Amino acid sequence: MLTIIGCGNLNRSDDGVGSIIASRLMALPNLPSGARIFDAGTGGMEVMFQARGASRLIIIDASQSGSKPGSIFEVPGSELEGEPPAGFNLHEFRWDHALYAGRRMFRDEFPEDVTVFLIEAANLNLGTALSPAVAAAADKLFATLRSRLGLSRGGVD
Repeated sequence: MLTIIGCGNLNRSDDGVGSIIASRLMALPNLPSGARIFDAGTGGMEVMFQARGASRLIIIDASQSGSKPGSIFEVPGSELEGEPPAGFNLHEFRWDHALYAGRRMFRDEFPEDVTVFLIEAANLNLGTALSPAVAAAADKLFATLRSRLGLSRGGVD
């Protein structure tokens, strides 16, 4: 079973790109049987529990690495998972922590095949609109994920 999880804060401009792409995918007709799509917002715990039982997991989020805005990075989840810091609270429990904790808690029920798509943000200020570069990247990644779901051709594959 393929699970796709979009992450982000819809009230912080480009930070909402993962949630926006997930919502667009959820609205598609005729999703393949066994495909699950979720918008986890900023909840790392949501990511951990929704990933449980998946054979493949795709996470979509914004990044702020200093790269060109709108750049799309496809990274194996194993390279990004991280142990939560000592004394953390649930507001600090992000998807990278969820990958680490979920693998340890759920063991064989947690996906080994994890891919993370990151789109470089241009604007993380308060607002609900994506910047032009991130909106274009969102369209491109949406097409890629549609293709991976077997619904169309195109994208960054």
